[in-house]
Amino acid sequence: MRTAVLGAAGQLGRDLCPRLPGEVIPLGRADADLTDAARIRDTLSARRPDIVINCAAYNFVDQAESEPDVAFAVNARAVRDLAVICRDLGCTLIHFSTDYIFGLDETRRAPYAESDAPGPVSAYGVSKLAGEYFVRSICPKHFVIRTCGLYGVWGSGGKGGNFVETMLRLAAEKKQIRVVNDQRCTPSFTADVAAATVELIGKGKFGLYHVTNGGDCTWFELAHEVFMAAGVPVELTPITSGEFGAPARRPAFSLLSNEGLMTVGVSPLRHWSGGLRAYFRARASISASR
Repeated sequence: MRTAVLGAAGQLGRDLCPRLPGEVIPLGRADADLTDAARIRDTLSARRPDIVINCAAYNFVDQAESEPDVAFAVNARAVRDLAVICRDLGCTLIHFSTDYIFGLDETRRAPYAESDAPGPVSAYGVSKLAGEYFVRSICPKHFVIRTCGLYGVWGSGGKGGNFVETMLRLAAEKKQIRVVNDQRCTPSFTADVAAATVELIGKGKFGLYHVTNGGDCTWFELAHEVFMAAGVPVELTPITSGEFGAPARRPAFSLLSNEGLMTVGVSPLRHWSGGLRAYFRARASISASR
């Protein structure tokens, strides 16, 4: 088994590569830019992987509102080209998507299943949904995996960190931090998502799946747990999305049901709080080894 991983240097890619069986071909942007279809085709044609995992994406949610063409170039058109290449080469394509393809239903209070109609509320969400449709309609052998609130010990190269590290950085700069308390989701540890993804691939049941840790919280509640786990004293103030004033609208409720994952026999992921504690243990282990 040979697996090529696009975006291998990102936080999810870094946790996926060591868990994959067989030969792993890690590809960064310098090796295979997602928007360069000709180079992607040449690279994959030369390596002949059985599986291609796409961890690369445009993830600047707010910036996408002012440059939607860039978001669509990466998250939709490039993904379409990748799906065509994988179809032509007979590869299985694993593509990661997001809970941000939901959010239009402001009254929603039940976790979204894979069968629920999407309704994105931002340019970023629309671009990711378009990418999903391209994969599902073009490449017969595919897994589209929606996840939520990813954070990993390797950080996120494209975004310059993750929520946990952002909170810790802000706490070092000031003693009062305001965090949104009206967006409910499930923060997910990349190590847990990676392990579940590998298990899912082994099942061989192609399709659309939700893969997140268990439970749910607001970003304010997550920040509180982050500071408790880190032992960092800080004055934390809950605010509304309106008070925060981000350019892009976020889903007020975007819990994803993992029932589809359970149906094919993949082990349920632990509660998000357990994932957060594991994150801090892994973080400490990496720091100690440096």
